This record gives sequence, structure tokens and C-alpha cells, in this order.
Amino acid sequence: MSFPAAQVAILGSTGSIGRNTLEVIAASQGTLQAVALSAHSSVDLLLRQAAQFRPRWVACSDPEAASTCDWSQLAEGIEKLCGAEALETIARAPEVDVVVAAIVGSAGLRGTWAAVEAGKTIALANKETMVVAGPLVTRLANQTGARIVPVDSEHSAVFQAMQAGRRQEVKRIILTASGGPFRKHTAEQLAGVTVEDALRHPTWNMGPKITIDSATMMNKALEIIEARWLFDLRPDQIDVVVHPQSIVHSLVEFVDGSVLAQLGTPDMKLPIQYALTYPRRTPGVATPLDFTQTMRLDFEPPDFERFPALELGLEVARTGGTSGVVLNAANEAAVARFRAGELQFTEIVPSCRAILEQHDFDPSPSLAELEKLDTWARQEVLRWACL
Repeated sequence: MSFPAAQVAILGSTGSIGRNTLEVIAASQGTLQAVALSAHSSVDLLLRQAAQFRPRWVACSDPEAASTCDWSQLAEGIEKLCGAEALETIARAPEVDVVVAAIVGSAGLRGTWAAVEAGKTIALANKETMVVAGPLVTRLANQTGARIVPVDSEHSAVFQAMQAGRRQEVKRIILTASGGPFRKHTAEQLAGVTVEDALRHPTWNMGPKITIDSATMMNKALEIIEARWLFDLRPDQIDVVVHPQSIVHSLVEFVDGSVLAQLGTPDMKLPIQYALTYPRRTPGVATPLDFTQTMRLDFEPPDFERFPALELGLEVARTGGTSGVVLNAANEAAVARFRAGELQFTEIVPSCRAILEQHDFDPSPSLAELEKLDTWARQEVLRWACL
């Protein structure tokens, strides 16, 4: 049985997830088509992508980068859009079937929100959307009929494993964590971590911000919060286990004691393709596991003392409200200061906790209030003690 080609808009096509998505589309034999591509400031790469995939739209959200770009290179028939509102225009376009939300950080919220408002299928790689506004987004999706399919490898694994039972039969989920490059570091060693050290992930090839989040395990903290809202779970139904090989991407335990796991190579093309083709499965472009070779799968409990971000994530999952936006914004700003040499590695999480504890908590904020707190938290981190 043949299906019409799915028209895919990629918000953040020049980033790691966006580039992997285009590889999946290129290998789809025409069953997936890139109808819109967007970048913030990487316009040279955006133009090269446009030349290869011939989308209907390209969008640049950075006005300065757009003003200096030679748009004459665009092929005839490709429409150029500029400014932050361009992402919302693309997300709402009737011609778009699937929106890949791949913009890193809270900057991706507006485009994702527009896609949910329009009732689209959203391949969600922007975990910050659920961290910042999980209750608002899920409520809106229920109203508009939008379908959110996770792209994060851990949440994709949970989503896939949950297909084996009914929702009320799920006892808990277990998110796996590689442990990052500092899994066995002492407190003294962690104090001396450099930016270069933090960017050397042992198993995944990701963008710099998420790689540093993996090193602090803040990435796993954010994933706990995302899972809380994405799967409508209680925080006590979410556990974390360290799995250095990054082969088991997460597990679901059912009430009868059965535990289902999703396995695969550490390659983001696998969950991306699943999100784009769901509920169907098609021949994969990701490298499959090789069971002719000996392999081992290790699991160990996480160290909450050395990696306090995990407890912070559980706390925010329990409290909800404005806690998520403050934690996420503070972390983005703290990571930026660490990369600039203004904070030590071991100061990232304490700065986030300090900002979180001093904010005026609201259990039921509006989207506008969340955006104000996002700005406030970033400014507070800039005032945090320098080296």
C-alpha cells in the first residue's frame, strides 16, 4: 500500500538534529519531502541545504544574518522568510504535515506552540518545550488534535515500549543515561573540568550545549521533567539508570513485572525516522546493532551527590508551575557562561538551584508569564558570582 509523501518542515535544519533529519529524508526514497527549512544564523549551510532539497520555504530567524546573506543563490520557486515570526508561519502552513522541532533551548518554544495550535504532527526534539510549558502544551494538543511524537532517544524508547501495553498498565519508566565523560570522576576532578573536557562525550555526537548538559547530567534532569508531562506520569514513576554503552535507550516496567526495553545503536537517525513515519516502520538508515559481535550491557544507579542536577530535575517535576522555565533558562545561561570561561563546571548546577529558589513561584502560569520568567532567570545568572 502506497502513501503520499509526508511534507516535513524542519525548525532548526542546520543543527545536529536537523542535519540528521535531512539524512533520513534523503534516504526515504521520496516518502518524505523537506518542504521548509529554517536556521538562526547559519545561512551558508541553509543555502546549501536548500540547493539540495529544494524546499518551498527557507527561513532565517536572525535579522542580522538575513540582511548580510546573498539570497540570490536560492533556486527559483523557493520563498525566503525572515525574523522570528517566520518559524510560526512555517509551522502553521497548511502544506506542512510534520513539524520537526529541532531548535535548541527555549528559543524553540514559539515555533512548536504554533505547530500544536495548528494541529500538526510534531516530531519533538526540543525537550525544553515540555520542560518550560509542558502542561500548557499538552492541554493545547488535546484541544487541537496535534500529535506529539518524541525524538529524544530516551523518550522515543519509552514511547515505543509503551505500545506493548495499555497506558494504565505502566508501573514506571526508566530513563537510561550514559553518565557522560565524568561518570567516575571524583569531586576534586570535577572541580578542574574544562570546556574541552566537557565536550568529549564517550558515545554520542551532539551539539555543544546538550553535550555539556550530558556531562552535568542536567540533560537527564530535563528529560525527567519532559517525561512527566509527555507521558502524563507522576514523578515517582520516573527513574534513571546509568548505562554507559548507550545501547538500551530506556525501559518501561508494567504492573505485572514485565520490563520492555528499546535497543539500538547511539544514532539519532533511528528515533528521528520513527517520529517521521509513525505509526509505520520503514527500512532504516541508521546503522543496526551487530549481534555477531560480543557486547555487554552494564547498568548502575546514578550518583545523586556527584550529579545534583538529577535531584533538581525530580524536584521540578514534582512542583511544576514556573519551576521548569526557571531551571531551563538558568541552565542555558549558566552553560553559556561556562563555555565563556566565566563559571566553573561545578558552579553550573548550584547557580541553577540558587535562581530557582529565589524566584516567585506560580503554580499555573500563562505563556506570557513563562516568557517573562525566562528572561528574568537569564539575567539573574549573569549577576551570579564570577570566577
